[in-house]
Amino acid sequence: MLPAFLAAQRWYSAVDRPRLRIRRIDTLSDGWPTLMWLLVEVRPADRASDPVLYQVPLGASKDEPLDLPGSAVLGRIPSDDTGIWLFDALADERTSILFTSKVMPEVNPQRIRPQGGEQSNTSLILDDRYIMKVFRRVQVGRNPDVEVTEALGRVGFGGVPVPVSIWRKNGTDLAVIRRYERSKGDGFELATASLREMFNRKRPPRDCKLDFARDARLLGRDVADLHVALAEAFGSEPADGAQWANDMVAQLHRVASGHLDSAQIERVYHRLGSSDDLGSAIRIHGDLHLGQVLRRQRDWMVLDFEGEPARPVEERRRPSSPLRDVAGMTRSFHYAAGIALREQNSTDPSLKVLADAWAVRNLNSFLAGYADVDAAHRLLPRSRASRDALLSVFELDKAVYEVAYELAYRPDLADLPIQAVERLLDGKDSLPAQPHEDNLDI
Repeated sequence: MLPAFLAAQRWYSAVDRPRLRIRRIDTLSDGWPTLMWLLVEVRPADRASDPVLYQVPLGASKDEPLDLPGSAVLGRIPSDDTGIWLFDALADERTSILFTSKVMPEVNPQRIRPQGGEQSNTSLILDDRYIMKVFRRVQVGRNPDVEVTEALGRVGFGGVPVPVSIWRKNGTDLAVIRRYERSKGDGFELATASLREMFNRKRPPRDCKLDFARDARLLGRDVADLHVALAEAFGSEPADGAQWANDMVAQLHRVASGHLDSAQIERVYHRLGSSDDLGSAIRIHGDLHLGQVLRRQRDWMVLDFEGEPARPVEERRRPSSPLRDVAGMTRSFHYAAGIALREQNSTDPSLKVLADAWAVRNLNSFLAGYADVDAAHRLLPRSRASRDALLSVFELDKAVYEVAYELAYRPDLADLPIQAVERLLDGKDSLPAQPHEDNLDI
């Protein structure tokens, strides 16, 4: 039953003709429903790639779980009487509560509901007080999301959710509980609302009630403060352009498709090896975008420090430039504008002009906010030309990753990052080349 179940899960990275092996089964609770914990190994049929481990908490019941979505139900095992139904234990409130009480008994929730949205893990909200993230893909050792937020908490940085409780087996992080943060919404939700109002009114973004520029500037300052705190928590070291280029090339080969000019992209990456003005290398977020930040009353909170799932965990832990995170956010402003424009399903050329104006205004507001934090400047390349060039290379690397992601999960949107790759290779982007009035040199 497992292959079909796994293939239907958002957190599963599909492979061709997978070979599955159940490495371990623990019975966490007997009786009905029964609660089990499985560690499942997935290998591609050609054995070309390393195996991937997933944790799969399962519930077993004599009654058919009619209130669960079909993707959460594995099926029915015939037996002498009525049969036994297997289902995702984290999709059912009763077994979710049972699971939490077994793996983190210090937290005793009475109500559990799933967190919505697309996720590469499973997150559950406990009594509207805590949120538990279960890491579906198991990486042996410390999970970067736990490791980084614990370290930031130790240096007193308040812009991340610090772990309250951690579930580990043999030194491997499997789940973490944090306080549930109430917010105005994540960055992508707020940006989309701003764009929709602008399209509806057909007015420049600065004339709209939901203008996002002030939020974008605050976000830039908070991201810069995050990088200063990361340098304090983990230290900094001289940049290694050759290593960065090698990592980018390796990622390109992992995700390359017939849609990209891999040879030209490689040539751009390898320019890093000959540059002597790259700034410092620090521990970074690694997958920063508008969907990874929550707008609180006075500031932004940054979430999910696991990095890009397609990269090996040792690469995600490797120090890199703060501009890699900046590039993730600048790409995200482009992305939000492109997706919102696509949703309009209109051929009106004025909407494209407005979408570009929104991206210009908010991207430059973000960069201006980042520039407000003097301590972050010491981590960046010395010259403006070097900063711009390095940021462009990281934007290209991020766009390549986005192509692979969209082809895997949302192929109808793949043209957006493909076009971005082409523009970046041509040395231009969809935004005007002249400085915007709010732009400051970072």
